[in-house]
Amino acid sequence: MTATTCPTRSSRTDGVVPNHVKQLNSTTHFNPETSPVKPSILALLLAGLALSSAGPAQASVETYDIDPVHTWVGFSVGHFFTKVPGYFGKVKGTIVADREHLENSTVEAVIDVSSITTNTRMRDDDLRSTNFFAAAAFPTMTFKSKSWKSIGADAYAVTGTLTMKGVAKEVVLQVKSLGFGPGMKGAAISGWEASVTLDRRDFGIVADQGLVGNSVDVLINVEAGMRKSSPAAQ
Repeated sequence: MTATTCPTRSSRTDGVVPNHVKQLNSTTHFNPETSPVKPSILALLLAGLALSSAGPAQASVETYDIDPVHTWVGFSVGHFFTKVPGYFGKVKGTIVADREHLENSTVEAVIDVSSITTNTRMRDDDLRSTNFFAAAAFPTMTFKSKSWKSIGADAYAVTGTLTMKGVAKEVVLQVKSLGFGPGMKGAAISGWEASVTLDRRDFGIVADQGLVGNSVDVLINVEAGMRKSSPAAQ
């Protein structure tokens, strides 16, 4: 009995390659000249992947509006041997926070000078007068940051321009990020603390030398709510 063999490429002697072998070769070898996937299409696919990977970093930049109800701009200044505290009751502003890199954040704030309060009407009226802040002529003081520098865990030296009584000076706030998360009714909020010591004479406030100190300690506590995107932006 003679054994039969299945014809394969190795067993053929007529030089003809079977169709199933041709199909196998065509699927296992990539030829850039004949492949339907052109280099330009590959480039587009890679670009799409790059854009999708950049998405989360962009999403980490968030805008927060300062909540005037839960924000406090306080100060204390020497009076003879003791210190008298006070605060400004009206403040508004915006914090643009880069959650991944807070060094890239910015802050702008506006304080209503006439909202100054030391719990004594006569003194408050004097502070609003031309003896001190001249609130009628200079109704607001402003701060606008220029740079944020990390100085420790959640701590930053924020350099910016403080404008008070028509005088603009560069100051450095010591800022601490207190956290990000849900607030009232689950609304997204952020918390901040800042401090700085100012010399009131730098801003042309020089009255009552010898009675009132020149060094003013400022302590700020801020709660800010995340700004909701407008329908058009969505």
